Amino acid sequence: MKVTDVKMETYRWPRAKPIRNGRYVYPTAGLNVVKVETDEGVTGVGLAGGVQGAEEIGVSILDHLKQYAIGQDPFDTERIWEDMWQPKLIGRRGITTRVISGIDIALWDLKGRITGLPVHKLLGGFTDKVPVYIAGGYYEEGKGLDDLAAEMAESVALGATAVKMKIGGAPINEDVERVKVVRDALGANVKLMVDANCAYRHYEAIEIARKMEPYDVFWFEEPVNPDDYKGHQLVSQSTIIPIATGENEYTRYGFRELIEGRCCDILQPDGLIMGGVTEFMKVAAMAQSHDLHVAPHGNQEVHVHLVSAIPNGLTVEYYRGSTDPMWGRMFQHTLEVKDGHVSPPDRPGFGIGLNEEALAQYRVS
Repeated sequence: MKVTDVKMETYRWPRAKPIRNGRYVYPTAGLNVVKVETDEGVTGVGLAGGVQGAEEIGVSILDHLKQYAIGQDPFDTERIWEDMWQPKLIGRRGITTRVISGIDIALWDLKGRITGLPVHKLLGGFTDKVPVYIAGGYYEEGKGLDDLAAEMAESVALGATAVKMKIGGAPINEDVERVKVVRDALGANVKLMVDANCAYRHYEAIEIARKMEPYDVFWFEEPVNPDDYKGHQLVSQSTIIPIATGENEYTRYGFRELIEGRCCDILQPDGLIMGGVTEFMKVAAMAQSHDLHVAPHGNQEVHVHLVSAIPNGLTVEYYRGSTDPMWGRMFQHTLEVKDGHVSPPDRPGFGIGLNEEALAQYRVS
């Protein structure tokens, strides 16, 4: 079997009301779908990290990179990855690596479809269910403290025993009050994570971390700029709250800096951004050798398989309708949260079946 073509389809849909984190406003949501076709009629489906507003660049990069996959055996993912990743020619990070991620994920999906095995079994199969947390708590126009608390409670009602909210988009003391209100609404038995999306300088992050300590925060995510490794280290050493980061890091080389510098307590590689399945598994192994947990950022359909395949997987992030209006409609199957866990589907590959009919009106390239 040989790869015959690689294609990208991008979809964007509006949110009824834009949502905001500590740095950015998101008026839309979407999918970047990569399809790898073969001469035997089997197609692998992958997802790539965001290229919003630059869809044509993503497609152009894919059109360049697909030469390294076409004509190859789809099982040779290591060689194909190494052929695609050429830092001197196409850069070390950014959209290039996000497209590589999508191609690699599609190749792993293809391997699963060919063998009839789900990806988590192909990767070694450590567990059949993993803890999950529901992400949300964004800033929105007109959204008050009662609305925030109600949203977090709704996530718990869906079956979650852990939730995440945003900070960094308001003055520090105001955000501390938001955290207090959510903790009071959730009670003591639900884990609460906070995410600043790189909004602070290190000394600001230290200030808010210390002020949040009485509210039993499970982790403080992305406190500072992703390239400020020293800042991460200083924050981590200055609070009892575990620091989580890595969603904006790329490849094993970037994660080596985070690990060796003891910049965080929990690593958050995003397989759709940092290099796909092939690179994710190397980062997970590096983390394991340093007794660090992995809690990937982003897409639950892919990451439920990856976390289920590693012994140091901590939890999976889960997005619902409060953050994505196409939740429950973009795929043929929706992961179910039950008793604070999700289970990887036993369908071949990632088990991702696109709801082509629902997505059609939102295709942009």
